Amino acid sequence: MSGRGRHAARGAADAPAAGAGLGDLELPVMLLHDDAIEHNVRTMADWVRAAGVQLAPHAKTHMSRDLVRRQTDAGAWGFTAATPAQVRTLASWGVGRVLHANVLVDPASIAWVAEHLLAADSATEYLCYVDSEAGLDLLLRELAPHRPDRPLPLLLELGFAGGRTGMRDDVAALALARRVAASEHVRLAGVAAFEGLMPVGDDPAAPPGAAELLERVRGFVTALTDQGLVAGVPVVTAGGSSYFDLVVRELGPAMWDVPVTTVLRSGCYITHDHGVYRRTSPLGADRGNAALRPAFELRASVLSVPEDGRVLVGFGRREAPTDDRLPVVLGAVPAPDGAHDLDVTGWEVTGVNDHHAFLRVPSGVAPAPGTVLRFGISHPCGAFDRWRHIPLVEDDVVVGEITPRL
Repeated sequence: MSGRGRHAARGAADAPAAGAGLGDLELPVMLLHDDAIEHNVRTMADWVRAAGVQLAPHAKTHMSRDLVRRQTDAGAWGFTAATPAQVRTLASWGVGRVLHANVLVDPASIAWVAEHLLAADSATEYLCYVDSEAGLDLLLRELAPHRPDRPLPLLLELGFAGGRTGMRDDVAALALARRVAASEHVRLAGVAAFEGLMPVGDDPAAPPGAAELLERVRGFVTALTDQGLVAGVPVVTAGGSSYFDLVVRELGPAMWDVPVTTVLRSGCYITHDHGVYRRTSPLGADRGNAALRPAFELRASVLSVPEDGRVLVGFGRREAPTDDRLPVVLGAVPAPDGAHDLDVTGWEVTGVNDHHAFLRVPSGVAPAPGTVLRFGISHPCGAFDRWRHIPLVEDDVVVGEITPRL
């Protein structure tokens, strides 16, 4: 995979020039702190290495070629994709292995995979999920006319009642595994699951039922290997950005009597956040280990103080993700005369419109219009979705930009 230097090339004609100060940027603006990204990439790489597992970072988080390169340089086993479009983009960037964490059911996409990723000269290894007899029938029917050079590696996905995709019944899953193993144009590569969507209880360390799902995966993989149904060393994959320590505990190297490649699919660790992953990541502050650092920062100006205790700020749901929780106030950007050096204790974002945020502040507090405030966000995927050109900063100086792809 070819590199592009440390930072992504500038994209838009009006993108901030490297070397620009943050005071030169039009507000609101979403920033990424380069030192936090570099720290997080190293921290996660060290963590999975010590745990004896592999990491296929979920590229949907950022879909940035520059960040893919950094994760590759840190030793990523491959990259995870959610959609066929993401698969095509990652392959075009020279990614050597793509784990498509979804079932493949679109005939046009199946044809593309057969022609490009199952060809003898393909530089990209591709794996996807299967979770039904009908889904396997569709794959076999659509693959047959293309007569691919290599069989399609499939991960049989196990799911849970009320969840997303994945087989609920292990007897049916074992029957499907036998069909995959006996078919000409596919092969059984392993097993997949996702514990991150299970209903969350009072313990942020693990949703109730997550351990049972992973134990079920372990038992199922053992059954497959005992019957000789997996071609090669089985790939066992689970783990988003929240409970990957639980995955290592239940599916890590200490739990197997046979060789197994355990693959985490965490993606949001690269930027971390001030919300959902602060609460749920094993390397987040609320879990007692603040090893990861939030890299995103939103800056926006005070617009108005229309009444006591209410401040209007110039950002909204079009600028910041709000699907998990509203942004949190981190502080004010000091003005040269110190006028904006404010104590923001007790300041809270209570709601957003498209381009307005409502802050509740203590009585008598009235920041001047134009005061620049700093905010932390929750759920970084939504931030990458909203900004096509994100300034990359070090010490309040622009050093490059990140340009996510949809």
